[in-house]
Amino acid sequence: MELISVKIEKPAEINFILGQTHFIKSVEDIHEALVNSVPGIKFGLAFSEASGKCLVRWSGTDQELIALAQKNALAIGAGHCFIIFLGGKFYPVNVLNALKAVPEVCRIFCATANPAEIIVAQTDQGRAILGVVDGFSPQGIEEEQDVQWRKNLLRQIGYKL
Repeated sequence: MELISVKIEKPAEINFILGQTHFIKSVEDIHEALVNSVPGIKFGLAFSEASGKCLVRWSGTDQELIALAQKNALAIGAGHCFIIFLGGKFYPVNVLNALKAVPEVCRIFCATANPAEIIVAQTDQGRAILGVVDGFSPQGIEEEQDVQWRKNLLRQIGYKL
């Protein structure tokens, strides 16, 4: 077995969601969950089929985001994983519950705009996602001015009143 780190390639401001599912039907069901959660959502979705032709299956509403999802899913190469890239002002917090409710979805590994590395195990059979390095290590404990900054940010972007 070999451990591999796969860096997610994306523009800095783009959020992505990485998960595991178990059925080719997931492509259409995840697509439906996203468009039913947020009208007008822009996204690209890719799913790595783990049997049969073992293709990267895809869907979405934005060609650039679809291409980004396809490229990253192929680089990760783990069966039954899916990756979604969200466009512009669309955020994971708006779709995560809908994704978790899709019957085929087994788990969500991460949802972030941070730089990320996917830790993958390579065996003779294939690849598996072991975990995700999401962003960077902590540099200390927040102080009072950091608490105020955090609270202000959440109110500026409309997630708290």
